[in-house]
Amino acid sequence: MIFKKTLNVILLIFFFKVAVFAQNEATITQKPKINLSGFLDAYYVYDFNQPTTIKRQSFLFNHNRHNQPNLNLGIVKLNLDHQKYRANLALHAGTYSKDNYASEPGILKNIFEANVGFSLNKEHNLWLDAGIFASHIGFESAISSDNWTMTRSILAENSPYFLSGAKLTYNPNEKWKIGLLILNGWQRIQPLKGNSLPSFGTQMSYTPTNNISLNWNTFIGTDDPDLDRRMRYFNNFYGQFKLTEKFGLIAGFDVGAQQTSKKSSTYNFWFSPVLIGQYVIDKQWKTALRAEYYQDENGVIISRSTLNGFRTSGLSLNLDYSPVSSLLFRIEGRWMNGDHHFFDAQYSPSNNNLMVGTSVAYKF
Repeated sequence: MIFKKTLNVILLIFFFKVAVFAQNEATITQKPKINLSGFLDAYYVYDFNQPTTIKRQSFLFNHNRHNQPNLNLGIVKLNLDHQKYRANLALHAGTYSKDNYASEPGILKNIFEANVGFSLNKEHNLWLDAGIFASHIGFESAISSDNWTMTRSILAENSPYFLSGAKLTYNPNEKWKIGLLILNGWQRIQPLKGNSLPSFGTQMSYTPTNNISLNWNTFIGTDDPDLDRRMRYFNNFYGQFKLTEKFGLIAGFDVGAQQTSKKSSTYNFWFSPVLIGQYVIDKQWKTALRAEYYQDENGVIISRSTLNGFRTSGLSLNLDYSPVSSLLFRIEGRWMNGDHHFFDAQYSPSNNNLMVGTSVAYKF
């Protein structure tokens, strides 16, 4: 309740400042720019396990329909940009929104972004934003054409894609970006019923050169009601490196801990390393190879279906063709192997999963 009141106050302050800026300063310094944009990502995936349902695997949330042409994500976005204030409103549809927003009520399922922000200093490098926004965690977003692979790593699929609350971001120079966040929870728009504790996050990004980016992001909070509150602590590390004009590398590592019970001093851990290499063949063609591993033995994030929980390694290879900058055709093969039989399959659960998929993504 305290958090909701605080957020309301922040929003009231923002709208007051926007009104003042719009009346007094916008005509003097810079007129606000209004932009309309969109994104479409259509796909087809064939899962050789032939799962028992159209939905392929319960721990995947993108391109997750078997043998059925579908829309992964469609977005229409309106953006307002000014040197002193900004706002974003984006609506979406597709299997991504159905899977990722399943716990959200009503119209909230269709909101991709809804946030407002304003500059807090004359240098315009300190900003306060509030609302619904993309997660600060990870290097893979919901916009597939921004990622090196068509599908997302298991690491990305099982950490927040979106968050709601307020965030303070500071860019002291071109090399550093620092953020502090107060949130409604772990990938939640509406706070969990019965939970009165806000969650928190931090962001730190260091880009010493145009060829190197180093990142550390965190989440501290709970995904339980007050009665059963177990604290969750999560770290996301990744580095992105342009090794040559044609070859790039992303190395990522997630590690999290959650209390086994309320006020417990013992924790359940999960972790995931991932390595992605991308090779630029020419202006129109690219390819990428991914190797990954995910371990969640106690079912903190991925529900355990065996006594030893979820332990899976994987490889994927994709080929991309982009005839123009706004259009991207992709094909990808992906294989995952677990030490137990927890992949859905036609006759009985399997310890292997092989799929081939293709997608067409368009930005406008």
